[in-house]
Amino acid sequence: MLRVLWLFAALDAVLLLDTGMLFPRESSSRELKELNGLWAFRADRSPNRNQGFESAWYKSRLAETGPVIDMPVPASYNDITQDPTLRDFIGWVWYEREVTVPTRWITDDGLRVVLRVGSAHYYSVVWVNGVKVTEHEGGHLPFEAEIGTLLRKDPTMPCRITIAVNNTLDLHTLPPGTIQYMTDRTRYPAGFFVQNTNFDFFNYAGIHRPVLLYTTPKAYVDDITVVTDFLDDTGLVRYSVSVKGTTSATMKVTLIDKGGHCIVSSNQASGVLKVPNVNLWWPYLMHENPGYLYLLEVRLKASDASSTSEDVYTLPVGIRTVNVSSTQFFINNKPFYFHGVNKHEDADIRGKGLDWPLIVKDFNLMKWLGANSFRTSHYPYAEEILQMCDRHGIVVIDESPGVGIKDIRSFGNASLTHHLAVMDELVRRDKNHPSVVMWSVANEPAAEMPPAENYFKTLIKHTKALDPTRPVTYITDSNFSRDKGAPFVDVICVNSYFSWYHDPGHVEVIPLQLNTQFEDWYGKYKKPIIQSEYGADVVPGLHNDPPVMFTEEYQKVVLQQYHGVFDQKRKKYVIGELIWNFADFMTTQGEPEL
Repeated sequence: MLRVLWLFAALDAVLLLDTGMLFPRESSSRELKELNGLWAFRADRSPNRNQGFESAWYKSRLAETGPVIDMPVPASYNDITQDPTLRDFIGWVWYEREVTVPTRWITDDGLRVVLRVGSAHYYSVVWVNGVKVTEHEGGHLPFEAEIGTLLRKDPTMPCRITIAVNNTLDLHTLPPGTIQYMTDRTRYPAGFFVQNTNFDFFNYAGIHRPVLLYTTPKAYVDDITVVTDFLDDTGLVRYSVSVKGTTSATMKVTLIDKGGHCIVSSNQASGVLKVPNVNLWWPYLMHENPGYLYLLEVRLKASDASSTSEDVYTLPVGIRTVNVSSTQFFINNKPFYFHGVNKHEDADIRGKGLDWPLIVKDFNLMKWLGANSFRTSHYPYAEEILQMCDRHGIVVIDESPGVGIKDIRSFGNASLTHHLAVMDELVRRDKNHPSVVMWSVANEPAAEMPPAENYFKTLIKHTKALDPTRPVTYITDSNFSRDKGAPFVDVICVNSYFSWYHDPGHVEVIPLQLNTQFEDWYGKYKKPIIQSEYGADVVPGLHNDPPVMFTEEYQKVVLQQYHGVFDQKRKKYVIGELIWNFADFMTTQGEPEL
């Protein structure tokens, strides 16, 4: 009974979010139309980058406003052309696509038609047939708008979708940045400016994830929240279904196993499903059958005076628990050790654009390495990647775009308000993924600044209130004495690069310094620790004996020195090691950091 009461309390907290962002799935009641492919594209190269709005480019075909080029979606636009000014372009770019929708979408007034953008960096405004339908602040997360009414205003018109995207970063965006105007006319032309950032990856921009149209009935399943537990061999799935478009409906909720068999069902919009002989969701290499997923099928029936409609949505569900003690991390009450990597969504030509062959190859490589986990450094990854993690049993530390928060002005109320909104969106999107076991709210902020303590106290408290079922962390560096956020997190995540950024070349100091780091952190906070970044850069094929920096031999020795300490400390309070980095990634042009 106590376990069931806990499930209800945890679910009530997750339900603080009042709208859903279910991943679009086809069903007997829902259709999808992917809009991936070539879009018309134009960069606004006017001095103030605002000509597109001043001249209302969205009111007509984009080609009628000036020259356009082909641009693939999803993809970053930076590396697609041979134009170096577009590669480093800062400001508004415009995308357009005309779509013909099925006739029944227009004629059926009982159908919702929704336009969804998987992500665009970083501020987006969307029009349909010249009418603004939504705007969204922030990259890496989806946004959508219902457009059926617009399509029905003039059924003879094609659906013309215009999306303006701006990649400018300021002190209150995530990640933050500044625009620096160069005023010395002996060195720079008029209007010359650069985007400054405090992160070490390239600021890829554009529409990075799929754009699609999908339909639902007017009475539809808006959101589903699940919280899972188990007792002996009985699984417990506490669920709640949010419905919109009707105040009177009947519902059937069914849990289906991998073999397609109905395990348990309910006619209530919320409750606890008891699963006999439960198959738990286990991480890769922790069980002979990792990544086991049930399907939660929701069938909603709504009636009015003239008709009856049905909406069907199916959600993959992994039954597992996550807990943290002062020295260990537990999945299904068994100690779990994060043996994994940091990654980036990044590849040649497509930049941060979603790419299925690359995703599948990455997962094959991670499993070949023996990795059981990764961290989404330094922003939320695509939903499709998390779905792969669910299926393969790869554990995820899900990180917000809070990287590079180094300026004191980025700890003010405006920044905090946006950061809280981003965490709302992140938790809303990813709350049902069994692979996601921890939220990371930021990476290496300037935590020594006076406003940082209240900023992170508020941010972490808010995230825990959104989802009390998962621990919360943020990523810090090895200087524990200046940290203001660590008292509020559940797990300490530490980045350090001994004998690389510090004492370069002296690999012999790594064991002493790493041991001191761990003892300092644990002695102060008594919380489990993950080495969330470590490593050394290398030029493939460069060799030297004795080892020197940038050689393969030096990288090997650095890792060996770290691993010797990990092997000792994991017997006490170290719960993971995530190497930097899984694969090479693009950075801004500049002098290398040494």
